Amino acid sequence: MSGAQNPPENPLNPTDPADDADGASLPPLLSAAHIRDLAAGLSVHPTKQWGQNFVIDPNTIRRIVGLAELDGSEHVLEVGPGLGSLTLGLLDEAAQVTAVEIDPTLAAQLPETIQTMRPEKAENLTVVQDDALRAAPERLGAPSVLVANLPYNVAVPVVLHLLQVLPSLQKGLVMVQEEVADRLCAGPGSKIYGVPSVKAAWDTRMRKAGVVGKKVFWPEPRISSGLVRFDRREPISSEVTREETFAVIDAAFAQRRKTLRAALSGLAGSGPAAEEALRAAGVEPSARGETLDAAAYAQIALALRR
Repeated sequence: MSGAQNPPENPLNPTDPADDADGASLPPLLSAAHIRDLAAGLSVHPTKQWGQNFVIDPNTIRRIVGLAELDGSEHVLEVGPGLGSLTLGLLDEAAQVTAVEIDPTLAAQLPETIQTMRPEKAENLTVVQDDALRAAPERLGAPSVLVANLPYNVAVPVVLHLLQVLPSLQKGLVMVQEEVADRLCAGPGSKIYGVPSVKAAWDTRMRKAGVVGKKVFWPEPRISSGLVRFDRREPISSEVTREETFAVIDAAFAQRRKTLRAALSGLAGSGPAAEEALRAAGVEPSARGETLDAAAYAQIALALRR
């Protein structure tokens, strides 16, 4: 690709003091000037299509890496590395990083950036040029941690998909739109409790780890971002599958104002069958979907199967 072959002359300076505002002992990270110089040299213009908002503040990168609580032995999966801001920080603290980048120009540039900024860490990086929602799981290896600044438009599908296809994932820290962060962590009865909240609870515990302001991104988004930390646990049920439970969740929230008796009638085949299944699961048929936790949905799925 012509952009990747003709970067600007010396776009990166590993000893740039602007990258080391917290002290000389910290490895340099990409500054706002680095990001813009790299983008200009590659003729890259951040696009809404791929949800590209690059982090330009080294302190924010250090904060994210710190909250991920890496111990130096993990294989970390990063989705959407962009120009490499977070990738550099992760390589400082992880044994191995696999970065999945959908933009072919950025994917081609990333190894060069790491070779310049962290030559001693270059062999610890694997770049996969693909869509994280479509990449074959075997191409991603067996990462134990997910750390990513996720594109706003696909954040929830990416998290749920990776949890499904990568059983090796044990924990993670993702940056998403703040509203999405709140929804992922919401509990039953909350106004923002919905499909993402329940599905995320199938086999993870999620908590909000912080808020990131708009000024640390280029281009600057219209809203703040939220940091979500998750830890893997056993699925809420061993008697019913993830797919069966998720089908019930989707039906229950298709129309939020409907009672579960009405919302699940199509899934059960008839109104009486839905009511029978709900009662068998210990759920009041007149209840609404936003009042139930993930375990209750698993019980409904089991009752429907029977």
